Amino acid sequence: MCSAQIDEPGEPQVPQVPEEPAEEAEGPAPLGVGVTGTGHGPVDAVLARLADVDQLGVGGHREVYEDVHDGLRRTLAALDEQPSGPPVPRAPEHPRS
Repeated sequence: MCSAQIDEPGEPQVPQVPEEPAEEAEGPAPLGVGVTGTGHGPVDAVLARLADVDQLGVGGHREVYEDVHDGLRRTLAALDEQPSGPPVPRAPEHPRS
């Protein structure tokens, strides 16, 4: 025998939705993740954007992370485009005995 209750036809079924905790209702809680400076100004400027995550819900995190990733890629690519300095002198070769 089955002990499941069967609703009568015509009775609307209302799903039970759990109440949200009060903390979540007030907005996103800051993650508190710090960013350590690298000493390279352009990289630090891009990484500073990560602080925006604390003010956003989870749905907004992806955009911030993609912006930071793209900014870091552009910064790295810009390093390749900079003219290099004079060639580094090689150490003199010593005759082998």
